[in-house]
Amino acid sequence: MKILLRLLVTAALVLLLSILLTGVHVASFGTAVIVAVVLGLLNLFIKPILVVLTLPVTVITLGLFLLVINAIMIIFCTKIVGGFAVDSFLTALIFSVILSILQSITYKILGDDKK
Repeated sequence: MKILLRLLVTAALVLLLSILLTGVHVASFGTAVIVAVVLGLLNLFIKPILVVLTLPVTVITLGLFLLVINAIMIIFCTKIVGGFAVDSFLTALIFSVILSILQSITYKILGDDKK
């Protein structure tokens, strides 16, 4: 049940951010749900590989390179999901940072944060 709630919250936040940020385009709520699923799968399978491969850069930048990896996950998602587009890398970076912050706040409010 927690997974479904997290999925719907992420989809709603993706849709909200597409309205607020001019460079992010989402066709519908259904597309936002697909984006949430794909982002979850990318973060589960691809992101750990990228983190390990870029560990020296991440250590040198004191973890800030993880923001770049998050933006890359958003770019990957745009290539996979039709109806979801991000205009530039900078927009993907801003989108990923705001999405992460809003997810943390929302999960904390709903009592669904990771423990």
